[in-house]
Amino acid sequence: MSKFAIPAAWYRAVFLFVFIAAAGLTADLYAKNWAFQSLGMPGTYKAHEPELNATYWIWPNVFGFQTTLNPGALFGFAAGQIAILVALSLIFLVGIIGYLVFAAWRSLFLSAILGMITAGICGNLYDRLGWHGLVYPEWHPSAGEQIYAVRDWILCMLGTFHWPNFNIADMLLVCSVIILLIHSLLNPSPAGMKSKNCVPVNLASPR
Repeated sequence: MSKFAIPAAWYRAVFLFVFIAAAGLTADLYAKNWAFQSLGMPGTYKAHEPELNATYWIWPNVFGFQTTLNPGALFGFAAGQIAILVALSLIFLVGIIGYLVFAAWRSLFLSAILGMITAGICGNLYDRLGWHGLVYPEWHPSAGEQIYAVRDWILCMLGTFHWPNFNIADMLLVCSVIILLIHSLLNPSPAGMKSKNCVPVNLASPR
């Protein structure tokens, strides 16, 4: 018999993390597929709906859907640096999993936040690796070549300013950071680490 036992709280935290990460990733990839199948590639016209131009307004000139491809990170940062962005994504994922397994599991709040961040990273990493299978259309200078870019499809206008298009993965990343910051401001102690059911520092508690 093992001298150590993993606390039940560890399993609950990991389950919550996996559930949120899987749900967020599924929602992101499904929404991207739906948007690009429904509206087409950026800059393309549909013969039966030429006025759309890969755009569909929910609230005219304020909010709608429009497909775009982002070869960089949020707001187009590091555009074209696919290898660097992929490497950073993998490093962050390893760090998140390590933090969850050895520390963050003590807080369900942190476990949920890490699940959101993981879903966001994986959703955009999937696209950067070209696993969506998109290729450039015939009219593009790189026609037929594999596309290594993130699929964005949510369109917002702030007056005359066109906010950079985004997707669910971006929303998960941004919202998780905002929630974590607000929680940190409202709680002077480390986010979510205090708990009535707090266990010893070591991951495995001796019997």
